[in-house]
Amino acid sequence: MQNNKILIIDADSARGEQLQEILTFIEYDVTLTNADEFSTEMLSQSGPFHALILGEQPTEQRRTELLEQISNADSNLPKFTISAKSDETQSDEPGIIGIIQYPFKHSNINSALHNAQVYRESKEQSASQRPVELFRSLVGSSRKVQEIRRLVEQVAESDATVLILGESGTGKEVVARNIHYYSNRRNKPFVPINCGAIPAELLESELFGHEKGAFTGAISARQGRFEMAEGGTLFLDEIGDMPLTMQVKLLRVLQERVIERVGSTKSIKIDVRVVAATHRNLEEQIAANKFREDLYYRLNVFPIEMPPLRERIEDIPLLINELISRIEHEKRGSVRLTPASVMALCQFKWAGNVRELANLIERLAILFPFGLVDVQDLPEKFRPENGVATAPVYADTVAAVAAVPEGLSSDARLPRDGIDLKEHLNNMEISLIRQALSEADGVVAHAAKLLNMRRTTLVEKLRKYGLNRNVEAS
Repeated sequence: MQNNKILIIDADSARGEQLQEILTFIEYDVTLTNADEFSTEMLSQSGPFHALILGEQPTEQRRTELLEQISNADSNLPKFTISAKSDETQSDEPGIIGIIQYPFKHSNINSALHNAQVYRESKEQSASQRPVELFRSLVGSSRKVQEIRRLVEQVAESDATVLILGESGTGKEVVARNIHYYSNRRNKPFVPINCGAIPAELLESELFGHEKGAFTGAISARQGRFEMAEGGTLFLDEIGDMPLTMQVKLLRVLQERVIERVGSTKSIKIDVRVVAATHRNLEEQIAANKFREDLYYRLNVFPIEMPPLRERIEDIPLLINELISRIEHEKRGSVRLTPASVMALCQFKWAGNVRELANLIERLAILFPFGLVDVQDLPEKFRPENGVATAPVYADTVAAVAAVPEGLSSDARLPRDGIDLKEHLNNMEISLIRQALSEADGVVAHAAKLLNMRRTTLVEKLRKYGLNRNVEAS
């Protein structure tokens, strides 16, 4: 859910209250204060804020101090200033990303808040990137994933345009973010846009921005995604769904590295790396006259093809482990899978790829909070046809990973918040003992053989963990 908290710091209380009233009307939670009353504790107690709007301050020195204090407390907070100059649309002040005009206009305020959302998301996503091997869709040891990692490392430091191909849900945006993270542009914005999700008549304005009066409803000027991504990376997702008229304009931008806002004849130079992606076969689109051949060759400088999940099933146990770790880190619960359920998932065809797997793990975490999921607990479509999951027939190392208890891989990673190792090992031992007893129909002696331990040792552990009910003493 989008953060809706706004912080206003303005010595002009009447103006601040007017802006507060407008923002409250459009359902923002507004904190209004002044320089004397402000403290950085407000950022930790009430935050994180969607944006800061800085009005008039007692002195320029106090204004500079405020900006420095706020930046130190939240470096990703989008900051705007209030200006009564109608011709002032951009600020040269360090740390300020935009201007809110006074007298206030809803269109100008909405545009600023839109920019604030993109700014914070791009900053937070860049800051939270983890090494390639920990990314959700790049987890795995399969040959195809290793090849993608190698290609990302090779192309990242160049400014070459990259075209990422693959089915929906394979992780094309994850690869794009990797390329940005490992490039020299990592400290600049990563700005994504889905070319297929925006109506054709709005896409040009969304990409290139527009000037005031450019079309009906364009009450104020607005930056496009190219300008927002200045110095960084623009990710054009689903480029295959872009209308032909827009393809012509995009080709010109890629060739000349300049844009023109809608309603303007002024050329704006841009320094933006373009990464595009599509699930469509662009060569077939070209043959059907739905995609320009010249744009295809302009984009296809460095192609990367994402394999579907069904072609790298050896990575599924590692992906399950990573997805569970994500849920735990985000404090959304946890779940564990038995080896049999993991093997069942390795046999599924995964039309929705990694996205479908992620949705399933999240669903299981809701249905079985902190529980153990076996084959019969899986939704029906994920169960084997005969009800029995057999070991996958790929590399031996994969079978070993799938056999690790509770869905953990053999190279289990330490959670970012640390772990209670003793409790974790106890839970693993309890799970294995329960599974052994289940396999042995509750016969302790048979379960002890499965666990390769003495019967008396197993009896002691049953007493220790309170598991001595419903088992036979033989």
